[in-house]
Amino acid sequence: MSLLLYNLFIVCYRWALQLAARWNPKAKKWVEGRNDWERSLIRFRESDERPMVWMHCASLGEFEQGRPILEWIRSNYPNHCILLSFFSPSGYEIRKNYAGADYVCYLPMDNAKNARKFVDIAKPSLVIWVRYEFWYHYLNTLAGKNIPVLLIAGRFRKSQPFFKGYGRLHRHMLTCFQHLFLQDTASAELLQKIAIHKTTVAGDTRYDRVSAIAGKFEPIPEIEGFIGQSPVIVCGSTWPEDEEELDHFANTHPDIRFIIAPHEIDEEHLRDMEKLFQHTIRFSAWKQAQENGIKANVLIIDNIGMLSRLYKYAKLAYVGGGFGDDGLHNILEAAVYGVPVIHGPVYDRFPEANDLIEAGGGFAVSTALELEDRFNLLLKDTDALEKASREAAAFVASRRGASEIIQTYLEEKRLLTS
Repeated sequence: MSLLLYNLFIVCYRWALQLAARWNPKAKKWVEGRNDWERSLIRFRESDERPMVWMHCASLGEFEQGRPILEWIRSNYPNHCILLSFFSPSGYEIRKNYAGADYVCYLPMDNAKNARKFVDIAKPSLVIWVRYEFWYHYLNTLAGKNIPVLLIAGRFRKSQPFFKGYGRLHRHMLTCFQHLFLQDTASAELLQKIAIHKTTVAGDTRYDRVSAIAGKFEPIPEIEGFIGQSPVIVCGSTWPEDEEELDHFANTHPDIRFIIAPHEIDEEHLRDMEKLFQHTIRFSAWKQAQENGIKANVLIIDNIGMLSRLYKYAKLAYVGGGFGDDGLHNILEAAVYGVPVIHGPVYDRFPEANDLIEAGGGFAVSTALELEDRFNLLLKDTDALEKASREAAAFVASRRGASEIIQTYLEEKRLLTS
């Protein structure tokens, strides 16, 4: 792809989003969130002149991968300020008040002017890119100013432009990184074929993140009151496609407690869920329902931020995204507690799902009938459940350590000294 075509794509992309913003709430947030970015960033830098570490994440999932490094920097190098940028509203809107960063913002659209202004105003001394999103003008500007840029939790596929005849522009972006920390050896081998050798196979920092969360678990009294002594299935980050696979089993097994944390918690979706599942109560209404003696076997979580703790209460977990195009959500949040994970059939872009299945702690299903059979098998066969639980916990424990490898590199290269 030539630079001319790349710039044309960026312009068309911006126009398309501005048009969509007239009726699409997410697009509107994307556009409005970038208004007046320059003045806001100038005000921040005038008030905080410490050396800056800039971490960029596409969305919320990438933030969770970068978070162990960001929080380690915050704890060990308080003489640095931290700028956290997002491309997507689903990341920014949830983490815009994140206390671990000094400044949280949308990344302005990638063009030469924006990139130059952003870097000149922010003056980062270190830049960390998480997993993916390769923006040419930002990376080229940073490289031109000799500002060290690291990629963490990187993962590459042969189908990407880097490895195609037309991918010269993308290959140039890779040369802008001082070092690339990768999730797997397959990625390193692909990069070696295009003469990118400054790589380390460190693994996925999400294993460290979910382990840290599990280690700081705090009970949720309302959840304990809801489940009592009943077996629990926690369904996390579900989409309507997932909920349609779950409803029959939940409606015909009142003795099992279902805790469902949907990916979208807008009022329309919550009402649709209440129609789909026969005996429901929302988390926000649980206390009042308990006082009034209302009974339900399905608890709908109508807030953000609780899911990672909910899995602690589960005998089984169902993780959403595997029946649609949005992508499988984080299975590791459940597996870290030794909870077997079940999900839909679309998980080819998520190697951890395939690896967990091979380890015996995960299961993929293609239909509601297969899902019910798997639920029944694991709930009725104690030995099978215990074996899957052990394998899930061992799977996560064996893959920790990526964050420490990256931290060691930062210290050895003295990238965080003022």
